[in-house]
Amino acid sequence: MFDAADVIPEVDLLQPEWLYLLLLLPIVWWISRTRLSKSQPDHLFTGYSSDLNQLRGKNRWIPQVRKLILFVDLSAAGLMILALARPISKSHESYIQEQYKNGIDIMLAIDVSASMLAMDFEPNRLEAAKTVAKEFIEGRKGDRIGLVVYAGEAYTSCPTTLDYKTLIEQIDRLGMDQLENGTAIGTGLGTAVARLRDDNLPSKVIILLTDGSNNAGQIQPQTAAELAKAKNIRVYTIGVGSNGEAPTPVITPFGIRYENMPVEIDEETLKSIAKTAGGNYYRATDEQSLRNIYKEIDQLEKRKQSDKQLKVDPPHAPIYLLVISLILIAGSFVLKNTFFPIHYD
Repeated sequence: MFDAADVIPEVDLLQPEWLYLLLLLPIVWWISRTRLSKSQPDHLFTGYSSDLNQLRGKNRWIPQVRKLILFVDLSAAGLMILALARPISKSHESYIQEQYKNGIDIMLAIDVSASMLAMDFEPNRLEAAKTVAKEFIEGRKGDRIGLVVYAGEAYTSCPTTLDYKTLIEQIDRLGMDQLENGTAIGTGLGTAVARLRDDNLPSKVIILLTDGSNNAGQIQPQTAAELAKAKNIRVYTIGVGSNGEAPTPVITPFGIRYENMPVEIDEETLKSIAKTAGGNYYRATDEQSLRNIYKEIDQLEKRKQSDKQLKVDPPHAPIYLLVISLILIAGSFVLKNTFFPIHYD
Protein backbone atom coordinates (compact mmCIF):
# COMPACT_ATOMS: atom_id res chain seq x y z
CA MET A 1 0.00 0.00 0.00
CA PHE A 2 1.28 3.48 -0.89
CA ASP A 3 2.30 5.57 2.06
CA ALA A 4 2.99 9.25 1.47
CA ALA A 5 5.27 9.30 4.51
CA ASP A 6 7.68 7.02 2.64
CA VAL A 7 8.04 9.62 -0.13
CA ILE A 8 7.60 12.96 1.67
CA PRO A 9 10.13 13.30 4.50
CA GLU A 10 9.05 14.71 7.85
CA VAL A 11 10.77 18.04 8.38
CA ASP A 12 11.46 20.24 11.38
CA LEU A 13 12.22 23.97 11.17
CA LEU A 14 14.78 25.29 13.64
CA GLN A 15 13.88 28.97 13.04
CA PRO A 16 10.28 28.92 11.75
CA GLU A 17 9.76 32.64 12.48
CA TRP A 18 11.36 33.43 9.12
CA LEU A 19 8.33 31.90 7.39
CA TYR A 20 6.31 35.02 8.18
CA LEU A 21 8.17 36.68 5.30
CA LEU A 22 6.32 34.35 2.93
CA LEU A 23 3.19 36.41 3.62
CA LEU A 24 4.81 39.29 1.75
CA LEU A 25 5.17 37.33 -1.50
CA PRO A 26 1.49 37.56 -2.59
CA ILE A 27 1.62 41.32 -1.95
CA VAL A 28 4.79 41.66 -4.04
CA TRP A 29 3.13 39.56 -6.77
CA TRP A 30 0.05 41.81 -6.87
CA ILE A 31 2.07 45.05 -6.92
CA SER A 32 4.39 43.76 -9.65
CA ARG A 33 1.50 42.52 -11.81
CA THR A 34 -0.24 45.88 -11.48
CA ARG A 35 2.85 47.86 -12.43
CA LEU A 36 3.59 45.49 -15.28
CA SER A 37 0.13 45.90 -16.75
CA LYS A 38 0.45 49.72 -16.57
CA SER A 39 3.96 49.90 -17.94
CA GLN A 40 4.51 51.96 -21.09
CA PRO A 41 6.39 50.73 -24.17
CA ASP A 42 9.92 51.90 -24.82
CA HIS A 43 9.09 52.92 -28.42
CA LEU A 44 5.99 54.29 -30.14
CA PHE A 45 4.66 52.35 -33.11
CA THR A 46 3.99 54.33 -36.27
CA GLY A 47 2.24 52.51 -39.05
CA TYR A 48 -1.02 50.95 -40.09
CA SER A 49 -3.29 49.35 -37.51
CA SER A 50 -3.28 46.09 -39.50
CA ASP A 51 0.49 45.89 -39.10
CA LEU A 52 0.15 46.60 -35.39
CA ASN A 53 -2.40 43.77 -34.97
CA GLN A 54 -0.16 41.40 -36.90
CA LEU A 55 2.80 42.30 -34.69
CA ARG A 56 0.73 41.78 -31.55
CA GLY A 57 -0.35 38.36 -32.79
CA LYS A 58 3.19 37.23 -33.30
CA ASN A 59 4.30 38.38 -29.82
CA ARG A 60 1.17 37.70 -27.76
CA TRP A 61 3.08 35.14 -25.64
CA ILE A 62 5.62 37.71 -24.39
CA PRO A 63 3.40 39.01 -21.52
CA GLN A 64 2.95 35.43 -20.32
CA VAL A 65 6.71 34.91 -20.32
CA ARG A 66 7.14 38.08 -18.28
CA LYS A 67 4.59 36.79 -15.77
CA LEU A 68 6.55 33.54 -15.60
CA ILE A 69 9.76 35.49 -14.94
CA LEU A 70 8.02 37.28 -12.09
CA PHE A 71 6.90 33.92 -10.68
CA VAL A 72 10.48 32.63 -10.89
CA ASP A 73 11.75 35.68 -8.98
CA LEU A 74 9.23 35.14 -6.21
CA SER A 75 9.98 31.41 -6.10
CA ALA A 76 13.67 32.19 -5.62
CA ALA A 77 12.77 34.56 -2.78
CA GLY A 78 10.58 31.87 -1.21
CA LEU A 79 13.41 29.31 -1.31
CA MET A 80 15.74 31.78 0.38
CA ILE A 81 13.19 32.33 3.14
CA LEU A 82 12.89 28.55 3.62
CA ALA A 83 16.68 28.33 3.87
CA LEU A 84 16.63 30.97 6.61
CA ALA A 85 14.08 28.84 8.51
CA ARG A 86 16.72 26.06 8.65
CA PRO A 87 14.74 22.94 7.76
CA ILE A 88 16.03 19.53 8.81
CA SER A 89 14.68 16.07 8.05
CA LYS A 90 13.59 14.17 11.18
CA SER A 91 14.74 10.94 9.54
CA HIS A 92 18.30 12.19 8.91
CA GLU A 93 20.28 9.66 10.98
CA SER A 94 23.45 11.74 10.99
CA TYR A 95 21.70 14.49 12.96
CA ILE A 96 19.26 12.52 15.13
CA GLN A 97 19.78 10.28 18.11
CA GLU A 98 17.38 8.87 20.66
CA GLN A 99 17.58 10.02 24.24
CA TYR A 100 15.71 7.96 26.81
CA LYS A 101 13.92 9.94 29.49
CA ASN A 102 13.11 7.04 31.81
CA GLY A 103 15.75 4.40 31.32
CA ILE A 104 16.01 1.50 33.76
CA ASP A 105 19.01 0.53 35.87
CA ILE A 106 19.45 -3.23 35.67
CA MET A 107 21.94 -5.32 37.63
CA LEU A 108 22.62 -8.91 36.57
CA ALA A 109 23.66 -11.16 39.49
CA ILE A 110 25.09 -14.40 38.08
CA ASP A 111 26.11 -17.47 40.05
CA VAL A 112 29.57 -18.74 38.97
CA SER A 113 29.94 -21.56 41.50
CA ALA A 114 31.39 -24.91 40.39
CA SER A 115 27.93 -26.44 39.93
CA MET A 116 27.30 -23.92 37.12
CA LEU A 117 29.60 -26.11 35.01
CA ALA A 118 27.00 -28.88 35.06
CA MET A 119 26.45 -30.17 31.55
CA ASP A 120 22.66 -30.38 31.41
CA PHE A 121 22.88 -27.18 29.29
CA GLU A 122 24.98 -26.91 26.14
CA PRO A 123 27.92 -26.81 26.77
CA ASN A 124 27.19 -26.08 30.44
CA ARG A 125 24.96 -23.88 32.59
CA LEU A 126 27.45 -21.02 32.91
CA GLU A 127 28.17 -20.71 29.19
CA ALA A 128 24.46 -20.87 28.38
CA ALA A 129 23.75 -18.18 31.01
CA LYS A 130 26.49 -15.97 29.54
CA THR A 131 25.14 -16.36 26.00
CA VAL A 132 21.57 -15.49 26.93
CA ALA A 133 22.63 -12.59 29.17
CA LYS A 134 24.58 -11.05 26.28
CA GLU A 135 21.56 -11.37 24.00
CA PHE A 136 19.45 -9.63 26.63
CA ILE A 137 21.95 -6.76 26.92
CA GLU A 138 22.16 -6.28 23.15
CA GLY A 139 18.37 -6.00 22.98
CA ARG A 140 18.13 -3.11 25.45
CA LYS A 141 18.46 0.59 24.61
CA GLY A 142 18.96 3.49 26.97
CA ASP A 143 19.24 1.31 30.10
CA ARG A 144 22.28 1.22 32.35
CA ILE A 145 23.18 -2.41 32.97
CA GLY A 146 25.75 -3.82 35.38
CA LEU A 147 27.07 -7.19 36.53
CA VAL A 148 27.58 -8.76 39.96
CA VAL A 149 29.30 -12.14 40.14
CA TYR A 150 28.97 -14.45 43.12
CA ALA A 151 29.84 -17.91 44.35
CA GLY A 152 31.02 -18.31 47.98
CA GLU A 153 31.55 -14.52 47.94
CA ALA A 154 30.53 -11.72 45.58
CA TYR A 155 32.01 -8.75 43.76
CA THR A 156 30.92 -6.15 41.20
CA SER A 157 32.37 -7.12 37.84
CA CYS A 158 30.91 -4.06 36.08
CA PRO A 159 28.92 -1.13 37.54
CA THR A 160 25.79 -0.04 35.70
CA THR A 161 26.79 1.43 32.37
CA LEU A 162 25.63 2.28 28.87
CA ASP A 163 28.89 0.89 27.51
CA TYR A 164 27.43 -2.49 26.55
CA LYS A 165 30.60 -3.52 24.73
CA THR A 166 32.65 -3.36 27.92
CA LEU A 167 29.92 -5.13 29.89
CA ILE A 168 29.79 -7.98 27.38
CA GLU A 169 33.57 -8.31 27.53
CA GLN A 170 33.28 -8.76 31.31
CA ILE A 171 30.65 -11.46 30.84
CA ASP A 172 32.92 -13.27 28.39
CA ARG A 173 35.62 -13.42 31.08
CA LEU A 174 33.40 -15.09 33.67
CA GLY A 175 34.69 -18.37 35.12
CA MET A 176 34.62 -20.39 38.32
CA ASP A 177 38.25 -19.76 39.28
CA GLN A 178 37.69 -16.17 40.41
CA LEU A 179 35.94 -16.79 43.75
CA GLU A 180 35.96 -19.33 46.57
CA ASN A 181 33.45 -22.11 46.06
CA GLY A 182 29.93 -22.04 47.48
CA THR A 183 26.64 -20.32 46.70
CA ALA A 184 26.13 -17.10 48.63
CA ILE A 185 22.78 -16.01 47.22
CA GLY A 186 22.20 -13.46 49.99
CA THR A 187 25.63 -11.91 49.50
CA GLY A 188 25.22 -11.79 45.73
CA LEU A 189 21.82 -10.11 46.02
CA GLY A 190 23.02 -7.74 48.75
CA THR A 191 25.97 -6.66 46.60
CA ALA A 192 23.66 -5.97 43.66
CA VAL A 193 21.32 -3.93 45.89
CA ALA A 194 24.29 -1.88 47.14
CA ARG A 195 25.26 -1.04 43.54
CA LEU A 196 21.72 0.27 42.92
CA ARG A 197 21.61 2.40 46.05
CA ASP A 198 20.62 5.66 44.32
CA ASP A 199 17.09 6.31 45.63
CA ASN A 200 16.45 8.92 42.90
CA LEU A 201 16.42 6.40 40.07
CA PRO A 202 12.92 6.02 38.57
CA SER A 203 13.24 2.27 38.02
CA LYS A 204 15.71 -0.32 39.35
CA VAL A 205 15.83 -4.05 38.60
CA ILE A 206 17.97 -7.03 39.65
CA ILE A 207 17.97 -10.30 37.73
CA LEU A 208 19.46 -12.97 40.01
CA LEU A 209 20.44 -16.31 38.49
CA THR A 210 21.53 -19.41 40.43
CA ASP A 211 21.49 -23.20 40.20
CA GLY A 212 21.63 -24.04 43.90
CA SER A 213 20.75 -23.02 47.44
CA ASN A 214 22.31 -20.52 49.83
CA ASN A 215 25.18 -22.23 51.66
CA ALA A 216 27.74 -19.44 52.14
CA GLY A 217 28.06 -15.76 52.95
CA GLN A 218 27.00 -13.70 55.95
CA ILE A 219 23.83 -12.18 54.48
CA GLN A 220 20.65 -14.20 54.41
CA PRO A 221 18.68 -14.13 51.11
CA GLN A 222 15.52 -12.86 52.79
CA THR A 223 17.44 -10.04 54.49
CA ALA A 224 18.81 -8.95 51.11
CA ALA A 225 15.29 -9.18 49.62
CA GLU A 226 13.92 -6.89 52.33
CA LEU A 227 16.72 -4.42 51.61
CA ALA A 228 15.84 -4.49 47.90
CA LYS A 229 12.20 -3.81 48.76
CA ALA A 230 13.19 -0.86 50.96
CA LYS A 231 15.22 0.58 48.05
CA ASN A 232 12.29 0.10 45.64
CA ILE A 233 14.23 -2.46 43.59
CA ARG A 234 12.38 -5.22 41.77
CA VAL A 235 14.08 -8.61 41.86
CA TYR A 236 13.54 -11.35 39.30
CA THR A 237 15.00 -14.72 40.31
CA ILE A 238 15.90 -17.54 37.93
CA GLY A 239 16.63 -21.13 38.93
CA VAL A 240 18.84 -22.88 36.38
CA GLY A 241 18.96 -26.65 36.06
CA SER A 242 17.17 -29.56 34.41
CA ASN A 243 14.82 -31.86 36.32
CA GLY A 244 16.39 -34.95 37.91
CA GLU A 245 20.13 -35.45 37.68
CA ALA A 246 22.85 -33.69 35.71
CA PRO A 247 26.58 -34.31 35.03
CA THR A 248 28.11 -32.06 37.68
CA PRO A 249 31.80 -31.31 38.39
CA VAL A 250 33.15 -32.73 41.65
CA ILE A 251 36.47 -31.52 43.04
CA THR A 252 38.75 -34.40 44.10
CA PRO A 253 42.46 -34.65 45.12
CA PHE A 254 43.08 -35.80 41.57
CA GLY A 255 41.26 -32.87 39.91
CA ILE A 256 37.73 -32.30 38.71
CA ARG A 257 35.59 -35.17 37.53
CA TYR A 258 31.92 -35.26 36.53
CA GLU A 259 29.29 -37.31 38.33
CA ASN A 260 25.54 -37.47 37.89
CA MET A 261 24.23 -35.44 40.78
CA PRO A 262 20.65 -34.47 41.69
CA VAL A 263 19.65 -30.93 40.70
CA GLU A 264 18.94 -29.11 43.95
CA ILE A 265 17.54 -25.60 43.55
CA ASP A 266 16.09 -23.86 46.59
CA GLU A 267 12.99 -22.69 44.71
CA GLU A 268 11.16 -21.70 47.88
CA THR A 269 13.86 -19.19 48.75
CA LEU A 270 13.98 -17.83 45.21
CA LYS A 271 10.20 -17.49 45.14
CA SER A 272 10.25 -15.69 48.48
CA ILE A 273 12.91 -13.24 47.27
CA ALA A 274 10.91 -12.44 44.14
CA LYS A 275 7.65 -12.04 46.06
CA THR A 276 9.21 -9.75 48.66
CA ALA A 277 10.91 -7.53 46.07
CA GLY A 278 7.97 -7.28 43.67
CA GLY A 279 9.37 -9.51 40.92
CA ASN A 280 8.79 -13.03 39.63
CA TYR A 281 10.48 -16.40 39.97
CA TYR A 282 11.31 -18.47 36.87
CA ARG A 283 12.69 -21.96 36.33
CA ALA A 284 14.92 -22.63 33.32
CA THR A 285 15.48 -26.29 32.44
CA ASP A 286 17.35 -25.66 29.18
CA GLU A 287 18.91 -22.81 27.21
CA GLN A 288 15.77 -22.05 25.20
CA SER A 289 13.60 -21.77 28.32
CA LEU A 290 16.25 -19.48 29.82
CA ARG A 291 16.14 -17.35 26.68
CA ASN A 292 12.34 -17.17 26.91
CA ILE A 293 12.59 -16.04 30.54
CA TYR A 294 14.90 -13.17 29.64
CA LYS A 295 12.53 -12.19 26.82
CA GLU A 296 9.62 -12.09 29.25
CA ILE A 297 11.57 -9.93 31.68
CA ASP A 298 12.61 -7.74 28.77
CA GLN A 299 8.95 -7.14 27.90
CA LEU A 300 7.95 -6.54 31.52
CA GLU A 301 10.59 -3.81 31.82
CA LYS A 302 9.76 -1.89 28.61
CA ARG A 303 8.83 1.30 30.45
CA LYS A 304 11.18 3.89 29.06
CA GLN A 305 10.06 6.80 26.91
CA SER A 306 12.24 7.91 24.04
CA ASP A 307 12.72 11.40 22.69
CA LYS A 308 14.64 12.34 19.56
CA GLN A 309 17.36 14.92 20.01
CA LEU A 310 19.80 16.64 17.67
CA LYS A 311 23.33 15.22 17.83
CA VAL A 312 24.89 18.25 16.15
CA ASP A 313 23.73 21.48 14.61
CA PRO A 314 22.38 20.98 11.08
CA PRO A 315 23.42 23.27 8.22
CA HIS A 316 22.48 26.86 9.05
CA ALA A 317 21.33 27.48 5.46
CA PRO A 318 20.56 24.27 3.58
CA ILE A 319 22.76 24.42 0.53
CA TYR A 320 20.34 22.73 -1.83
CA LEU A 321 17.72 25.46 -1.33
CA LEU A 322 20.28 28.20 -1.92
CA VAL A 323 21.64 26.54 -5.06
CA ILE A 324 18.18 26.23 -6.62
CA SER A 325 17.38 29.80 -5.63
CA LEU A 326 20.59 31.16 -7.22
CA ILE A 327 19.95 29.22 -10.43
CA LEU A 328 16.46 30.73 -10.69
CA ILE A 329 17.79 34.25 -10.01
CA ALA A 330 20.51 33.88 -12.63
CA GLY A 331 18.06 32.60 -15.25
CA SER A 332 15.61 35.39 -14.52
CA PHE A 333 18.36 38.01 -14.67
CA VAL A 334 19.53 36.84 -18.09
CA LEU A 335 16.00 36.80 -19.54
CA LYS A 336 15.06 40.21 -18.15
CA ASN A 337 18.20 41.89 -19.45
CA THR A 338 18.34 40.29 -22.90
CA PHE A 339 15.29 38.78 -24.57
CA PHE A 340 12.41 39.93 -22.37
CA PRO A 341 13.29 43.22 -20.65
CA ILE A 342 10.79 44.45 -18.07
CA HIS A 343 10.54 48.17 -17.36
CA TYR A 344 8.36 49.75 -14.70
CA ASP A 345 7.32 53.41 -14.79
